[in-house]
Amino acid sequence: MNILKRKTPQNIRFGEQKPKYYFHIRAFLALLGILFALGIYFNWQTLLEKMDDKPISGFALAGQKIFTTDADIKESLLKMGSLKGFWGQDVEPIQAQIEALPWVKSSIVRKIWPNRLSIWITEYQPVAFWNQNQFVTQDGVVFQLPIERLKENTLPYLGGPDYQSLKVLEAWNQIYADFKSKNLIAKGMNIDERGAWQVTLDNDIVLKLGRGEWKSKLERFVTIYPQVDVPENKKIDYVDLRYAAGAAVGMADK
Repeated sequence: MNILKRKTPQNIRFGEQKPKYYFHIRAFLALLGILFALGIYFNWQTLLEKMDDKPISGFALAGQKIFTTDADIKESLLKMGSLKGFWGQDVEPIQAQIEALPWVKSSIVRKIWPNRLSIWITEYQPVAFWNQNQFVTQDGVVFQLPIERLKENTLPYLGGPDYQSLKVLEAWNQIYADFKSKNLIAKGMNIDERGAWQVTLDNDIVLKLGRGEWKSKLERFVTIYPQVDVPENKKIDYVDLRYAAGAAVGMADK
């Protein structure tokens, strides 16, 4: 006696066609997954912000902070308005705000749970004054710094167009070392827009070197200088070395 068995899902054999509603369900579930992923993607920031129960309200400052104070960082953060919490706050705008301080070379900002920041900064290091009211680094970077924050007050005074900063630094290093070996001290030098050089000694004598090669002119000055006869109650104001030979000496009252 043969008994016909009812076909159930468990009895569907390999290769048999599945019901149409099976594919509809799979497509529907795939669509739901895509919509869910898109919802998270476009609302990720909002979801993170909802997880925050308190805004960021403190920071720890580290790194090379010779010129930067906690008050500087606090003021920079206040300019951004109210900060978000640990999950919702993006650190890139904070880094950009801190790096807007003209003496800050770079910064790294990290969030610390639950509501603090770790801020590491690197500052520009001045090796000379530049055009009186600015400073320049050893790499020729010109930047600004409040003069009252400078602890080193023996920096040389250099100047010229900003694009010439590295050229002036290289020339200064040569001249300063050469003069020092001859018991002369230079305190500054500059180049103007026409490319004319000028050196100032520590006794405020100005050496006018003109354009082009200046090494032979400085050697000529070293030879001439001891022979200059300075009248009583006078002092040397400048030495003009822009001639093929010799020099013109200008005097001023003491």
